Amino acid sequence: MKRFIKNITEWYFTKKAIPYWCILILDSFLVLLSGYIALFLTRQSAFSHPVILRANTWGILINVVIYALAFKVFHTYHGIVRYSTFHDLVNITSATLTASIVSYGFSKMFRFQGIQSVMLPNFYGEFIIFISVTMGMFIIRVLVKFMFELSRTDNRRSTNIFIYGVLEGGISLAKSVFNQDVKRYALKGFVSPNGDFVGQRLLGVRVYADDKDLIDVMRDEDVSVLMVSPMQTDHIREDQHLLNSLTDIGIKIMVMSQAEEWDGKSPLSHERMRDVEIEDLLPREKIEVDMDAIGQNLRRKKILITGAAGSIGSEMVHQIAKYNPAEMVLIDQAETPMHDVRLYMAERYPKIKCHTIVGSITNKFFMETIFENHRPDYVLHAAAYKHVPMMEDNPAMAVQNNIAGTRVIADLAVKYRTGKFVMISTDKAVNPTNVMGCSKRICEIYCQSLNQAIVDGKIEGVTQFVTTRFGNVLGSNGSVIPLFREQIKKGGPVTVTDPEMVRYFMLIPEACKLVLEAGTMGQGGEIYVFDMGKPVKIVNLAKRMIKLSGVKNVDIVFTGVRDGEKLYEEVLNNSETTKPTVHPKIMIAQVREYDYNTAVENEERLLKASYSFDDMEIVRIMKEIVPEYKSHCSKYEVLDK
Repeated sequence: MKRFIKNITEWYFTKKAIPYWCILILDSFLVLLSGYIALFLTRQSAFSHPVILRANTWGILINVVIYALAFKVFHTYHGIVRYSTFHDLVNITSATLTASIVSYGFSKMFRFQGIQSVMLPNFYGEFIIFISVTMGMFIIRVLVKFMFELSRTDNRRSTNIFIYGVLEGGISLAKSVFNQDVKRYALKGFVSPNGDFVGQRLLGVRVYADDKDLIDVMRDEDVSVLMVSPMQTDHIREDQHLLNSLTDIGIKIMVMSQAEEWDGKSPLSHERMRDVEIEDLLPREKIEVDMDAIGQNLRRKKILITGAAGSIGSEMVHQIAKYNPAEMVLIDQAETPMHDVRLYMAERYPKIKCHTIVGSITNKFFMETIFENHRPDYVLHAAAYKHVPMMEDNPAMAVQNNIAGTRVIADLAVKYRTGKFVMISTDKAVNPTNVMGCSKRICEIYCQSLNQAIVDGKIEGVTQFVTTRFGNVLGSNGSVIPLFREQIKKGGPVTVTDPEMVRYFMLIPEACKLVLEAGTMGQGGEIYVFDMGKPVKIVNLAKRMIKLSGVKNVDIVFTGVRDGEKLYEEVLNNSETTKPTVHPKIMIAQVREYDYNTAVENEERLLKASYSFDDMEIVRIMKEIVPEYKSHCSKYEVLDK
């Protein structure tokens, strides 16, 4: 018998759901059975005479029809029984109460008409049927849920979890865990970061405080996963002590994917949770940007983006496309990534007129054809060679691509009357110690001097030039995090240049939002710097990534500072000051200004030298243009003596 019940249970729960008509038949049979029970309790004499029994049977059958219609109206059999909720129980009660009232009304009408061939239950009979049917339907659904829970425990050993957060997000997540088809997770408790409901029980499990005892509690409950409510991701990121404690004892942290956005109202599925990544845990304050206001400025405009297939450029494509620009002109010399951008736009935004163009910004004739044909309203200039060691070995390419390429795009923007030109620079342009950083500083100088020449009337144009500086972006192409991730996957070692190496980090979407915000507020000539938050030691970053990976015995090896690298990045030159803007995370750098004619002469002299491919001569001229450029751990240090 036990084996038979188990087989039936497994058969039922391997199905998606029992057919609706089966549930309706079962509930209707319950009404029929309740009708005979009520008849037995209120009219026992009916069973002694066939005619009276027949009349009562017709009454019970009419009762069944009335109840069935009520079940239809209140959708009591449309849900999946094993996922029944309080809402379903309310519907059941509403249906049975309505049916009993209607049935009793029919009983009165039949008696008034003197119909003897049909005898509906009297008041007491209807009450008994109402109670019996309601309780029976409740019991069936609770029993099915109970059997469902039992059936899942045999599938595999479930993972014990805590949920971080007790508000809407945590509750919604918990309900999703309870409704799993296969019981992968068993909820053992909630963690309240704000102290709400501590010591009380929610959904049958206890709420614990986020305090010094939490780790011991999680050990005692054999918890191996902490799921974080999407409403609490910023809160847990600030609690670095808890994060360190969790990773130290091997408790996995799960968060909602950054690509996902939860509106706070719709049901939240635990299936949308993923293992936490280092990008989720770095300490940083949430950056608020009014993207709708920015979108108003971009809507129905022609937008040209250089470096559109890169980390920053492609993210700006994603963010701008949401606001329905009139046209998007996307340029990059990397063919395969550009093809990916083309597919993305075709799939997600097929109605936007989008041109994906493979080409180099240094090709002046090709770039002029693009500007002449499209005449963009906005130019977002993200194209650049950016890797410090590569440019240290190839200064001629840094000059030809970064410096000369920027001049080509900037001059064409003026010629074809582009309204706004936003150049993306770097914190490495501040007191540069490498070729890449110096090349970006020279780009800043040219754009700022060109803007001033327009303002002074020396050059005819309407373009406003805005520059944005920020530090490293998490997960960008060639950045340290993807490198560490690959090294850990191979079992190590993880290579860190120096134990004191420190960097500022920002998420790519956040960086792009600030770029768009700065570009929108800029009136021309500004160099905007971003508050990058707290600096992070690279060695600590590596240690945490190793812990999060779960891979054992991964060594960290210090390889020494690379050519041109600084131990500490700066955001502003020592002699520079800043002034605030309306956005607390964006400041304006007050920098030394250069005459436009001098900037042009310097660029032409530098470009000419680049075709000699004489590294020392190229860098010597760069140091003349940017006197604060002092090489570090580089062969060019001899030029500073």
